[in-house]
Amino acid sequence: MSKKIILLTLQTFSTTGGIQKMTRTLAHSLNHITEQNHWDFKLWSLYDSRYDLMGQYLAAENFAGFGRSKARMGLKTLTQATKADIVIISHINLALIGLVIKILNPKCRLWLVAHGIEVWRQLSFVKRTFLKRYCDKVICVSGFTKTQMSNWHQLSDDKCVVLNNAIDPFIRQPDEFEKPEYLMNRYSLRSGDKVIFTLTRLASSEQYKGYEQVIKAVGSLKPGFPGLKYILSGQYDAAEEMRIKDLIRACDVEDEVILTGFLNENELVDHFLLADLFVLPSKKEGFGIVFIEALACGLPVICGNADGSVDAIRNGELGIAINVDNLAELEKTIIAYLTTPLTVAARESLQSRCLSYFNELDYRKNLLRLINDKLTA
Repeated sequence: MSKKIILLTLQTFSTTGGIQKMTRTLAHSLNHITEQNHWDFKLWSLYDSRYDLMGQYLAAENFAGFGRSKARMGLKTLTQATKADIVIISHINLALIGLVIKILNPKCRLWLVAHGIEVWRQLSFVKRTFLKRYCDKVICVSGFTKTQMSNWHQLSDDKCVVLNNAIDPFIRQPDEFEKPEYLMNRYSLRSGDKVIFTLTRLASSEQYKGYEQVIKAVGSLKPGFPGLKYILSGQYDAAEEMRIKDLIRACDVEDEVILTGFLNENELVDHFLLADLFVLPSKKEGFGIVFIEALACGLPVICGNADGSVDAIRNGELGIAINVDNLAELEKTIIAYLTTPLTVAARESLQSRCLSYFNELDYRKNLLRLINDKLTA
């Protein structure tokens, strides 16, 4: 008998972020699994419209975008989701829908994907009830998040399972590692310049990403690295733009820091190729997809040591995790990387090792194992 699997999301295609990228890969993997097994799969997205779908991930007939209409999504849930074998909730903010599904169809296996800060906190009564009584399995994107689910919500080990994120199957994997000339020209870079790169959301409400520390480090390091440049990319609000520019002036790094704003996804890989080092010393990454994207382009990374970032670097095998509050440690680690030549062979090795761990094929196998376990339970 055909199995019915539904993935419920807040947003998948109409914006870009770690959760959205993770959900796209999850949807693509589920679509492939269900096609291979002649099952039925649907992806429903609350904030996307039907025009936002990226067709390479799944066919249009398997997607519904509700254009922010909670009423339409709720109605479809009541009429169709209650007949599913497995419903996967991609964000805790959809807990109420999950709770309704489980009440109407107790045999449905209900999963939650747990990312990071959205679950590392005290939750509302509805969300707590959903987790404790109605959610059958919590898919944690990192070991750190699994620990946090236990610490914050007293969930048992057998209820939580770690499934690390995978590289988006449609992101370009470079086989050459030359710095793109058009970006060299855009940023007025010279061939000998050393480039540090950060890509993240720059929000005044989320000041835990650590790029302030990198700006300060660049100020200290620039006398020893005359060609040092720091490319800081990501969409920012007006308040954060002002704060960052004030810090840049205070650190006397106006010539070293390049604030790009929003970065088009089509240029992401080229920026990884342009850089000599990726640095994001954040405190609250659930996993950090951007780290494995950088590594898959052969770019070394520095991350924080107190969140899910350590999963992305395989606990030190693929990169270095530091105490993000220790500026001297950050500076020392940057120096170690920038004084070690980043050869083509080194980049190829880093890329190969990253892809051996975070490829979609293994992700899909692990996902299928979980599905089969639950469908036969």
